[in-house]
Amino acid sequence: MNDVLTRVLADLTAEGDRLEALVATLDDAGWRTPTPAVGWDVAAQVGHLAWTDEVALAAATDQARWDAHVLEAIADPTGYVDQQALVVARDADLGTRWRTARRELAVALAAYPRGEKMPWFGPPMSATSMATARLMETWAHSLDVHEALGRAAEDTDAIRHVAHLAVRTRDFAFGVRGLEPPAEPFRVELVAPSGAVWAFGPDDATQAVAGSAADFCRLATQRVHRADTDLVATGPDADRWLDIAQCFAGPAGAGRAPR
Repeated sequence: MNDVLTRVLADLTAEGDRLEALVATLDDAGWRTPTPAVGWDVAAQVGHLAWTDEVALAAATDQARWDAHVLEAIADPTGYVDQQALVVARDADLGTRWRTARRELAVALAAYPRGEKMPWFGPPMSATSMATARLMETWAHSLDVHEALGRAAEDTDAIRHVAHLAVRTRDFAFGVRGLEPPAEPFRVELVAPSGAVWAFGPDDATQAVAGSAADFCRLATQRVHRADTDLVATGPDADRWLDIAQCFAGPAGAGRAPR
């Protein structure tokens, strides 16, 4: 296992543990608390994480199970993933189911052959890429759960993985909306929760984005409207990116309304 994967898995585990501690004592009414995602309560948010961790585990370890998921997704390409979240959300032992799935997935990713890629609904993914994607989703869905329950979410420097993913998926955000991705690279400078400065891209780029890493990651996971962030764009392409940023797979998301 490489050092980057080790760090991502440790941060993924810590992020999952924080969310698990938040929901561990919820009664049925608490699990049914509506979240900012329309139609999803707290149970649906955790159900989505549990189901996706289970599917990722199948992709890494069980070809037959993975193939079955693919066939189901082909039969319902627009609604399959969301529907599965709602199905798993009805599990009476949802917390245990998610804990088992995420821990088994972490073990599988740590043992996955270096240099090989596992299948996924989009392009095949390395173990490190899968762990990063799971961290991004766990963090983003945890934000919704925290907000639903009236609890402040703690940002840590683990969101650097999310920021890195958001930068790498710049062209995807343009392409998924039928737009031509910009030809030139952007400069992205972010202030981490610790106060450190994270920089991505050439320092002489004419297009740039600057602001807090927490806002940038929330924007890229579409947990906040751009108007409610401190992010500043330089250049028309960078400005457009902040309107459409999306680091998660699937069709273009609608984002969140301004507060």
